[in-house]
Amino acid sequence: MSTTTLLSEKDTLKKTPQAFPFLDLRAQFASIRQETIDAVTRVLESQAFILGEEVDSFEKEIAQFVGCQFVIGCASGSDALLLALMALGIGVGDEVVTTPFTFVATGTAIARLGARPVFVDIDPETFNIDTEALENAITPRTRAIIPVHLFGLPADMNALKEVSARHGLAVIEDAAQAIGARYLDDLVGQLGTIACFSFFPSKNLGGAGDGGMLTTNDAAYAERLRLLRVHGNRTKYSSELLGINSRLDAMQAAILRVKLRHLDDWTTARRRNAARYRQLFLDAGLEQKVKAPEEPAGSHHVYNQFVIRASRRDELQAYLRARGIPSEIYYPNPLHLQPAFAYLGHDDGNFPQSERASREVLALPISPELTEEQQTMVVNAMADYYNSCTE
Repeated sequence: MSTTTLLSEKDTLKKTPQAFPFLDLRAQFASIRQETIDAVTRVLESQAFILGEEVDSFEKEIAQFVGCQFVIGCASGSDALLLALMALGIGVGDEVVTTPFTFVATGTAIARLGARPVFVDIDPETFNIDTEALENAITPRTRAIIPVHLFGLPADMNALKEVSARHGLAVIEDAAQAIGARYLDDLVGQLGTIACFSFFPSKNLGGAGDGGMLTTNDAAYAERLRLLRVHGNRTKYSSELLGINSRLDAMQAAILRVKLRHLDDWTTARRRNAARYRQLFLDAGLEQKVKAPEEPAGSHHVYNQFVIRASRRDELQAYLRARGIPSEIYYPNPLHLQPAFAYLGHDDGNFPQSERASREVLALPISPELTEEQQTMVVNAMADYYNSCTE
């Protein structure tokens, strides 16, 4: 099938309904409906909506889950990154090393404080920051490194921490997509100086709106983060620090407490679906056309997204869409090529692995509610596309 044929289907693609959702949050809600309603009712009856007992309890439960001493709720994963950098005192003239193949918030949090994002390309096997290239990016102005546990796979933290220790750098884990993921024997969230989580609805632990969390084992940073999220106030109307308003509200905390009880089961289901995709690819003879995500030895992937590399990615996605099969691209443009970061002066070719990934990646449905029949539909449609291709 030619590209021209696919493009001629444009009007049809717009009208084709999805066979099933990419992420079925309605099905998830149905499975915890009464628990969630009870939790929301509890908050409404209390009329205590900002921080308070509900948030305190959720922070304690996350601390136990992650195995971290201090947990601080905030308004979003993006704010968590910003607060972590603020707690470290990072600002104008500083540099923070991270990857260009990530959601934009990783880079904008750095830039908003007047610091300079310094990008390091990705390892093509894992999509995570290439730790072998990390050393070359460090300068006397470097203050911190932000590894991203992308799609739910932990970065190579031992190699990264060796570099950070050698140069005296803080490590901020961007664990927005990776709650429950493990690196060797430890859960993400306790592997760096501070870790940042997101509870955006599409995350493995997702709220009914925005929400975020920071974890640390450093008491001084924990105290500073608690001040920074409430305008720098320790007591009412007395600001010790230049903070922001970034509080986790009680309604989100109550809902997330319900969902946290189910997270391990949902993670098991995601991993089961990932294993099934791999087998279906083999059964369909697709191993030469698509590459399933890696799970290096010692890592426990939680598959917030199941991201493959696919030949003729855009044509494949159009073909799937025409048949009602959902998919997404994370991410179509690496940060160094986005207009917001044009001032950094990067060009095409500066980070070739990130650029190549942006041309090849395709996320397939992977939610816990995904059925074997739906996965078979996805893979059969992919096989049909590649069988119809003329090189």
